[in-house]
Formats: sequence, structure tokens, C-alpha cells
Amino acid sequence: MAPKIKSIAVSTGGGDAPGLNAVLRAVVLSALGRGWEVTGIRKGYLGLLDTSQLVPLGRESVRGIAHLGGTIIGTANKGDPFEYPMKMPDGNIATFDRSDEIMANFRRLGLDALIAVGGDGSMRIAHRLTEKGIPIVGVPKTIDNDLEGTVVTFGFDTAVTVASEAIDRLHSTAEAHERVFVVEVMGRYAGWIALHAGISGGADAVLIPEIPFKLETICRKIMQREARGRHFSLVVVAEGAKPEGGVLTTRGDKPVGGEVRLGGIGEQLAAQIAVETGKETRTVVLGHLQRGGEPTARDRLIALRFGAAAVRMVAEQTFSVMVALDPPTVRAVPLGDATRRMKSVPLDCDTILTAREMGLCLGDET
Repeated sequence: MAPKIKSIAVSTGGGDAPGLNAVLRAVVLSALGRGWEVTGIRKGYLGLLDTSQLVPLGRESVRGIAHLGGTIIGTANKGDPFEYPMKMPDGNIATFDRSDEIMANFRRLGLDALIAVGGDGSMRIAHRLTEKGIPIVGVPKTIDNDLEGTVVTFGFDTAVTVASEAIDRLHSTAEAHERVFVVEVMGRYAGWIALHAGISGGADAVLIPEIPFKLETICRKIMQREARGRHFSLVVVAEGAKPEGGVLTTRGDKPVGGEVRLGGIGEQLAAQIAVETGKETRTVVLGHLQRGGEPTARDRLIALRFGAAAVRMVAEQTFSVMVALDPPTVRAVPLGDATRRMKSVPLDCDTILTAREMGLCLGDET
């Protein structure tokens, strides 16, 4: 017979996303309702290496937080315990596997399960930790919506809403000054945010990582609008988009134990458009604005459902899984399946077809 659950922990890792606090509220209230104790792990998995980062979570801890952005227990996106960066005496940085320390601390603290909230990187770490013996239920979180196995992740709807509202606002100033605006949005290697926000905001061109673009195609679209008396254009570009035959645009070197920083494609593209079309062109980089602030009602509800479902799975002692939205239900998918590949925008999906049929430029020749 499996041991009775008495005490669980919850962590939030990776980049922050609107809805994290809603997950924490649902986890804590659902667990307390079963008579369990809940421990919050500050700064992602780092809190299991430095146990001074652990905090008890009760009803008062999560009162009135579902509508708040950020996370009350903090997060970290540079804390992979399997490749932990440490500075050596000679000044160089080396990485070490500290996962055994996490295992020892988890057992010493008497924890029965961990609910790990995070994106693709956090879920991959969770999968490796389950293989070492920690009972984990994962909760998918990413504004990029690039996690396989779930129809959508919380944080995505808020990011799209922020981006589409920004595009809405740019229409009037672009038209007033007869300018081209290039709006760079987040999304890393997937084009979900750019595609949804670009279509919803009425952009004229939407460039995503899944479709390498041609500068001449974009400029032709802008000049066609010019010929029709539309002396302004809006181009939405995902940070991971790249020209046909080109490479990703990045900022700085990849840090040890971290991910490469994408960014700069908007500025680069705007400069090229200005040269090719003669149009005054401006760049707007939304960046972390898409992560901040209150989650939309949709993201709040998804997050609350995910948190409650994660606790149910712990109660059923169903581990090494990730909760996933499979309308109309939330179900469990194996962590290995959820992290096997990135969820890209299918080129034959209805949203892409809609964009093409409405005459949006996607940067290719079609």
C-alpha cells in the first residue's frame, strides 16, 4: 500500500507568467482541504539546494492572490541542478550535478510529493528528478504556449492580449505619421504569440519562426498598401523569427547554465525595411510587458484548474506526469511525452489558413 500523503511542496520555475499565483492558491487550498501541509520552494529548484528558501504556505499566504501577476514564492531560470554553474578558483565557470543534494534534502524534509510549476526547461528537470525517485506532478506554465501535450498553457492568453492591445494602439500613430511599425514580441522558437496577436490586432505582416521570411516579400506588401493609399503598415515579428537562409538574432553570448537570449530582430528588420522602401520605420519591443500584470480571466481559470488537478493527481499518487488541458477536461500526460519536443505552430492549422485568406503577409512567397 502506498504511504499516505501528509506533506507536499510546490515550486515555480523558469520565466514568470501571469497565472502563477492562481496555481499556488488552488494548490494550497486543495491540499489544506485534504489535511496536508504545504511548503513553498522559493526560486524554483534552487530552494531545494538552499533550504532556507522554504516557506510554509497556509490560507493567509494565498488569500487574494489569484488576480496578481508574478509569483509570491519567486522563480529562477538559471537553476538547473543537473548543470549547476559554479565559479572556480581560476575564475572560470564550471557546471556540476547537484541533483543528489536535492534528493537528500527532499527526503530529510519529509516531503511526500512535489508540484513543479514551470515551462519546458522546468518540466525536463522534473522528468529527470522523477527518474531519481522524487514523486512529481508538473504544471505547464509558459507565455510561449510551446509545451507539447496541452492545448494551451496559462500565461499565453494574457501575453496575446497585451500584444494585441499594443498593436491596436499603434494603428493610430502609424497612420497619423505614415510610418511602418515593426513590433517584436516574445515566444522564443514558437510563433504562437506573434500569430495570434498579429491577426487579432490587424497587422499587415506576421513573421514567425516556423516560416523563414524574405525581406522582399514584406517590402512588396508594404508598397502594395502604399499604392492603395494606405501609407502605413504594421509588421509583427516573433523574437525567434529569421530570414530565409539566415540565423537567429541574439543578444550577447549564451550564459553558462542558461539559455541564449533572443532579441533584436525587430530593430534589424526595421532598418532593412526603411532602406528598401524609403518609409520611415520605427521599432517597438514589447518584451517583458507581456509577462507582467494581472492575468486574464481565461488564464486565471486555467491556472486554478491546473493547480487543483495537480493536487488530485498527488492524492491518487499519479506521479511523473504533467497536468494538461484537453477540453473539456484536465488530464495527466507523462512528463517524458510533454518534454519530447517543442510545440510549434502547424503550417496547415486553421489560424495560418485564416491569415493567408485575409491577405496577411507571412513573409514567404505564398
